[in-house]
Amino acid sequence: MKVTLYSDGSARGNPNGPGGYGCVLHYTDSKGELHVREYSAGYKQTTNNRMELMGVITGFEALTKPCEVTVVSDSKYVTDAFNQKWIDSWVRNNWRTAGKKDVKNIDLWQRLLEAMKPHTAEFIWVKGHAGHPENERCDELATKAADGDNLLDDANGAMLQ
Repeated sequence: MKVTLYSDGSARGNPNGPGGYGCVLHYTDSKGELHVREYSAGYKQTTNNRMELMGVITGFEALTKPCEVTVVSDSKYVTDAFNQKWIDSWVRNNWRTAGKKDVKNIDLWQRLLEAMKPHTAEFIWVKGHAGHPENERCDELATKAADGDNLLDDANGAMLQ
C-alpha cells in the first residue's frame, strides 16, 4: 500500500511558545478512489522543530499496516536527517552529533524511528509557503492548532530542544 504523508509544524514565538502540527495522509485504493485523513494538535510550549517531527510521527502512527510512505515536508530538519543520513550517524554515535553534542529532540526522533519500523519511507522536501496545496493545508492545520484552545503539554518542549 502506497501512502503520501504531508506534514508541517508551526510555533508561535519559537522557541518557547505555543505550537501545532498538521498532517494529511493520502491513499488511493484499488478502485482509484482517493482517501484523505487529516490530523492536527496544538501544544502550550514547544518549538517549530518539535512540531515538524510530531506531524510526521502522527502520520506514521496512524498507519495500521506496513506501507510504502512518501513523506513530503517543508522541513529541512526532518528531510535532511534522512536524506543526508544524519539519523544513521546519530544512532551509531549514541545520539551525539558530529560535533559531540547531544542531538536535540531525541525523544521524538526515537519515537519516529519506532513508528517507521514496519514501513519503507522516502523523504521529499518542498518549499514552504510556495503554493503546494497539501503543504498549505498542513500549514493551515498547524497554525490553527497552535492558535487554538485546549493546548496539550509537550513534556519535553519546555526544555526548548
